[in-house]
Amino acid sequence: MAIDFTFSPIQRELQRHARSVAREVLSQVPGAIRHLATPRERFLATRPMYEQVIREGFLRRLIPMPFGGEGTGLLDMAIAAEEFHAVDCNVSLTLFANILGLAPIFIAGSPEQQRRFIAPFLSGEGAPLAALANSEPGGSANFASPAPGAGVRSTARRVDGGWCIDAEKQWVSSATGWDGAGADLLCVVCRTDPQAPPDRSISVIAVPRGAQGLSTVRDLDAMGHRGHLVPRFRLSGVTVDEANLVGGQGAGKEIIEGSFAGTAALVGIMGVGLMRAAFDFALRFAMTEHRGGPVPIIEHQAVGYALADAKTTIEAARYLGWKACHAMDQQLPGALELALQSKIFGSESAVRVITDLMRVVGIDSYDQALPLAGWLQDAIALPLFDGGNMGVRRRQLHQILREPAYDPLHASASA
Repeated sequence: MAIDFTFSPIQRELQRHARSVAREVLSQVPGAIRHLATPRERFLATRPMYEQVIREGFLRRLIPMPFGGEGTGLLDMAIAAEEFHAVDCNVSLTLFANILGLAPIFIAGSPEQQRRFIAPFLSGEGAPLAALANSEPGGSANFASPAPGAGVRSTARRVDGGWCIDAEKQWVSSATGWDGAGADLLCVVCRTDPQAPPDRSISVIAVPRGAQGLSTVRDLDAMGHRGHLVPRFRLSGVTVDEANLVGGQGAGKEIIEGSFAGTAALVGIMGVGLMRAAFDFALRFAMTEHRGGPVPIIEHQAVGYALADAKTTIEAARYLGWKACHAMDQQLPGALELALQSKIFGSESAVRVITDLMRVVGIDSYDQALPLAGWLQDAIALPLFDGGNMGVRRRQLHQILREPAYDPLHASASA
């Protein structure tokens, strides 16, 4: 048996490149958005940095090779995600949200849909955006519930030659685009047959930019991720061609579950990036600050123990995330279980570890002049989004554990 966490030369270069771009480009984001009042102003201010990340080839690097990109799997995405999130989570989240937005096309798109919809994201230029329009006001954790549940209230009805969509969505990354006219691609989750059972009532329909009938209700002023756009918006009588139905009518439940399965492990890694940034700051602080005492505070046992516990958690979350990504890439038994564990552990650890490190720094960490408060605000989103840990991810894990054929050793054997 061999357990090897050694990066290949290509992965090592990816890490070096991502770290360099994060330091040179993404480090500009906090200063660019700090003085701006509205969510859209802040989002627009990140566009030059986002465009630079695109020019550096990172969007092509995330899109899997079978679809024309250069991506080789979730593990490579995790390498880039950690480096980016350790410097700025705003542009990083905008970038990675594209992969969630394109996931239905990867999973179930026809060859023609894949050619048509993925092409704008392969050019290495501009600022293309893709979004998966799933979440709705009132909550979508029970999106596939049978009647009287209605986690998906958006509807699409057949019209001559196509579909007419009426929907209200929210918390959908970049959904209304840079100018409010919509992302380059919206994959909209909606009910196409309200009378059918859940596994046949929900569909995914691709809505390209320029469709008439999209309007912004408001741009949500989120607690964290201050430079990332999460609007509430409406699709009112938006009509698209029949050919924009992804995977066939009623295929939405499996498409959505497949789309969010792969992203779970990446959220855990995003937590690692935030914890890493907070740890680096707290360590430097502890090694240089005396706080009125005769020696740097790292000499105090309580501070040393807090730093040790934080670093241990960071390493554990990173390797769990890597293992989950590797298992997903290889389609190994226990892969989904590991991905869910990575999401839950990495996201919740980020909130706890950053809070503990703020105690090391003391009351000054509560001042926005230091970055720790901002990192905590960003981390708090991680257990809540991409399938909330309480309403979705633990339930998925619980369902795995309840299966009669469940093998507790499957996950540990996914090496």
